[in-house]
Amino acid sequence: MMEHFYLSLLLLFVSFVSLSLFFLFYKHRSPFTTPNLPPGKMGYPVIGESLEFLSTGWKGNPEKFIFDRMIKYSSELFKTSILGEPAVIFCGATCNKFLFTNENKLVTAWWPDSVNKVFPTSLQTSSKEEAVKMRKMLPLFFKPEALQRYVGIMDTIAERHFASCWENKTEVTVYPLAKRYTFLLACRLFMSVEDVNHVARFADPFHLIASGIISMPIDLPGTPFNKAIRAAKVIRKELLEIIRKRKVDLAEGNASPTQDILSHMLLTCNENGQFMNEMDIADKILGLLIGGHDTASAACTFIVKYLAELPNIYDRVYQEQMEIAQSKSRGELLNWDDVNKMRYSWNVACEVMRLAPPLQGAFREAINDFIFNGFSIPKGWKLYWSANSTHKNPEYFPAPEKFDPSRFEGNGPAPYTFVPFGGGPRMCPGKEYARLEILVFMHNLVKRFKWEKMIPDEKIIVDPLPMPAKDLPIRLYPHKA
Repeated sequence: MMEHFYLSLLLLFVSFVSLSLFFLFYKHRSPFTTPNLPPGKMGYPVIGESLEFLSTGWKGNPEKFIFDRMIKYSSELFKTSILGEPAVIFCGATCNKFLFTNENKLVTAWWPDSVNKVFPTSLQTSSKEEAVKMRKMLPLFFKPEALQRYVGIMDTIAERHFASCWENKTEVTVYPLAKRYTFLLACRLFMSVEDVNHVARFADPFHLIASGIISMPIDLPGTPFNKAIRAAKVIRKELLEIIRKRKVDLAEGNASPTQDILSHMLLTCNENGQFMNEMDIADKILGLLIGGHDTASAACTFIVKYLAELPNIYDRVYQEQMEIAQSKSRGELLNWDDVNKMRYSWNVACEVMRLAPPLQGAFREAINDFIFNGFSIPKGWKLYWSANSTHKNPEYFPAPEKFDPSRFEGNGPAPYTFVPFGGGPRMCPGKEYARLEILVFMHNLVKRFKWEKMIPDEKIIVDPLPMPAKDLPIRLYPHKA
């Protein structure tokens, strides 16, 4: 937390003292005064309301920034300034639908400068072009036929993970182990890297990237942003070694062109016959590893938390998973049909992601001036949709703080209200991949253990993903054979 305190002091000092910030504010003043903007305030020069936006997450209430302003301005949208940009926060299902269905018509994807500096090759082309490139590549690996092949691999990795890191222990700390599990899966399925020691060399820096990638882009020693840049360089160096070795293996016939995403990237050219360079591939693999690692590990961690707190929910998950386990012969791995039988377990996972969404929201950019709900949205302004604006809203989920997996039975929640994976053309392409890795984790966990939390009231922080402040230590109680 000291780095947050340090950052806070730095931001306040810069906002009040620096003459350069005054001129930046003056430059941005005209869009702030466009007629008929949504209600709201822009905060301090340049830094705007960034500190409030980020600090509510550090304090464990990321929805507070949203709901306080929804109440104050009595609107589904309000203006603000965050991460150095004039922005409009969109709240509610109607707003979600508008943003998701107007992708590449009125809005397009946008990432803060901090993301571009962590992924420097993204500066060579627009975020829209990068997104198009990736979405052409990923369906080959995330379509149902491919995912069916992954189930057994995931189960094998989970079996090894629990045998080496959980079994024969009375106490474990969940969050680092969940990250280890999802990272092992990502390395194996995206790059065919299986050696645990090799994976460990670049596993540790990943949490630094996650913490710093959506932060004020202040590149000074000790800031989260600076740590993220340095961590990305370390990981990129390891990835470049893997890429160069794969090139040799492909040339010598020791690797398959279709074995994983890395081979596909190396062998795919654009319409001009150009192949991606090594640094571009390294950045894209790095982005995939982050996307396929951090969000799922947060979901797995909170599943452990809620199952510890709710024994009646645990019992139903245990019953479902043991029926599947007992239908298997000794040594037989899970398959696609087994995963599709885990209906109640997935409802539980969805309710966990409703209460603790791994993805808090995402940014868009207005590519044209437009009117929404009677308010003017200027071209170039940033737009942010928030998962919590619907997930924790009693209008969409009665008694929103109550844990109730039955919300997902039948047709489930109303459209555009449950959005842990986003929506529209930019819905997370790895949604089904995440479902598999989460359910395989749940299966291997509950068939082995019951558990209890060692810190009953452990604080939850969001930075930018939700995480237990002390990484969720638990006491394990193995099931008797």
